[in-house]
Amino acid sequence: MSRPVRVRFAPSPTGPLHIGGVRTALYNYLFARKHKGTMILRIEDTDQNRFVPGAESYIIEALKWVGIEIDEGPENGGPHAPYRQSERKGMYAQYAYDLVERGYAYYAFDTEEDLEQMRKRLEASQMQPAYDGTSRMSMKNSLTLPADDVKARLESGAPYVIRIKLPRKEEIRFHDSIRGWVTVNSAQLDDKVLLKSDGMPTYHLANVVDDYLMGISHVIRGEEWLPSAPLHVMLYRYLGWEEVMPVFAHLPLLLKPEGNGKLSKRDGDRLGFPVFPLQWTDPKTGEVSSGYRESGYFPEAVANMLALLGWHPSDNRELFSMDELIEAFSLEKVSKSGAKFDVQKAFWFNQQYLQQKTAAEVVAVIRPLVNEAQYDVSDEYLEQVVGLMREKVQFANDIIREGTYFFVAPDSYDSDVIAKKWKPETTGHIDGIRQKFAGLNPQSAAMDFENAFKACCEESGVKSGELLQPLRLAVSGKGAGAPIWEMMALIGRDFITARLENAVKKISFS
Repeated sequence: MSRPVRVRFAPSPTGPLHIGGVRTALYNYLFARKHKGTMILRIEDTDQNRFVPGAESYIIEALKWVGIEIDEGPENGGPHAPYRQSERKGMYAQYAYDLVERGYAYYAFDTEEDLEQMRKRLEASQMQPAYDGTSRMSMKNSLTLPADDVKARLESGAPYVIRIKLPRKEEIRFHDSIRGWVTVNSAQLDDKVLLKSDGMPTYHLANVVDDYLMGISHVIRGEEWLPSAPLHVMLYRYLGWEEVMPVFAHLPLLLKPEGNGKLSKRDGDRLGFPVFPLQWTDPKTGEVSSGYRESGYFPEAVANMLALLGWHPSDNRELFSMDELIEAFSLEKVSKSGAKFDVQKAFWFNQQYLQQKTAAEVVAVIRPLVNEAQYDVSDEYLEQVVGLMREKVQFANDIIREGTYFFVAPDSYDSDVIAKKWKPETTGHIDGIRQKFAGLNPQSAAMDFENAFKACCEESGVKSGELLQPLRLAVSGKGAGAPIWEMMALIGRDFITARLENAVKKISFS
């Protein structure tokens, strides 16, 4: 590439960062690192009416959690500081006024009533209600008003906005790295406001000016911004920056699991999965939205999952470390069509990373839950529990939630298993097994428990298959779980025999 790669992720602090936004940031990061470039975080907060306290810090924390490193941004600064648009507002107006001077933009003095009347007039004529190359000539602006009237209005402090003056019928053509050549006729566009009446720039002006001043080489953003791209191309042309205009790449949408529409918070609420990277508490309503981190996902699993929602490697490989994603990633392999969110696949990714962790790493994750439950066990004991449970669960915390029998005796028993497997004579058989186990060494191994069980079955003339699930039920309260003999060896002979005795009493009279 002929120029240094500089990309930016530019969210607005209007609430929690959607997981689709995290994917956009991730693709920018992968591309930057692949080409030894720079990753910039820019906070686009020009719309102060939509600003939400805490949203910026949430965005920064979310990116850190998922493993995206920022080279320049509000936290760590950089040569193009400040990186909050609200702190840069003084520099935008000059570009809008320059466009007016050169005939590429104009002052518009229309009131809300004027705009409403224009909309109604166009709708009545079955035309699209837009402030464009046709309708602008019937409005109050510096294109239609006498020059002395315009001057008087400006000198008197009359409110105005500055709008871009787009050509009436011109083909606007640009290349998108994902979608190829895109052509839009300017007749389909309206004269967007560039500078608002309060002196603040709109997204369009601030975005283009900042991308230019920060030397952005590639704009990698969501598909929802594709309709704005022709306007931005024209701004680059009018401002004289077309030669250094960044390469555009518009990413496909993240779709609902059913595929019909953009993934939303409502989908997550409906289907029981997060759509935000971190838990978010709405500062106005107090409503709490779940996050991937708090739901027990590993950040590496989330990054891996997101990378494959819209990007496809050359082979069918699915598991990548961040370094491997960087090495393999390319915009050419990003799909044009939307990517359906697969809840079960998200579970699968997390399970794969759970299997890759060392027992000690998993213990570090589950220790807070163990402490909260007040289970008095050592890390060594927990590591053995992890070894027995990790293949049975998809999340680290489920080792504790589903493996309570490793820490306390069951106080209830699966009624379905009792109905199907616990016969009147089962009680005597389980008590016989208890007596057999009582004769074992207190530190008996898994094989000792298994051999004692088989011997008891043989002596009683009962098939082992008839008693294996009732035995598990008596020990754990459940019909399935960790490998039974290893589980017993870890829990210990004395605790096992006590549980069998308790189960015989409780289940006999259930």
